Amino acid sequence: MENDNKMELLGLRVDNMTCRELLNQVEERIGKRSASYIVFVNSDVAVKAEKDKELHRIIHEADFAMVDGKPLVWIAKAHGKPLKEKVSGSDFVPALCREAAERGWSVFLLGGERGVPEEAAGRLKSCFPPLHIVGMYSPPRGFERDKEEVRRIKEMVLKAAPDILVVCFGCPKQEKFIYEHYREYGAYISICAGATVDFLAGRVKRCPRWMSDVGLEWFYRFMKEPRRLFKRYFIDDMKIFLMAYKYRPGRKGS
Repeated sequence: MENDNKMELLGLRVDNMTCRELLNQVEERIGKRSASYIVFVNSDVAVKAEKDKELHRIIHEADFAMVDGKPLVWIAKAHGKPLKEKVSGSDFVPALCREAAERGWSVFLLGGERGVPEEAAGRLKSCFPPLHIVGMYSPPRGFERDKEEVRRIKEMVLKAAPDILVVCFGCPKQEKFIYEHYREYGAYISICAGATVDFLAGRVKRCPRWMSDVGLEWFYRFMKEPRRLFKRYFIDDMKIFLMAYKYRPGRKGS
């Protein structure tokens, strides 16, 4: 199925769409019973994909790769490729659940610490009472190395038969899991959603909207978890600026 919204950014194929346009695409895919997957590309994901060839390929082949993060929006604009909108997984999934409640689509929540998907499901149901959540599961740590556990997860999803599978393992584990199995477990839409399940459960608080709008969501999250996120934000993700220079318009060989 062709997607005319693709553009190149930092060597990756991403989609230039609004959240509403993506919701319309999801409706179309579910209507046609077409297995598709969605990834969200922020600075961390882009930096990882620069070195991880498998992750790069997964993003390249994604049905939809949405730009999530103001730095990438700024870089796109500086490169003469302005984006319509920043679309983050943590904003898109609640919007999709609202749509699912209205249209009768079913949802399975996969990932997070023990008890988190259940808490997320409860809060979603309180917001959208008609929402049909057909499964919740938190796999044990290291499950991806256990073939029996992976098989069990696939069978669990297949049996539940959700229209939408929300996977929250973190990058690149979630992208690689979905890419390998999304045609096998029966969901029409698979979403790489990172920490979204923690936000939905209320375990992690979202930053104020104004901070997100001016590109300070990363700083808010860092202040909440400085030990865990210092290396990611102040060392690893700083490489995004080198990538912006590397993939600048008019570079030699472009």
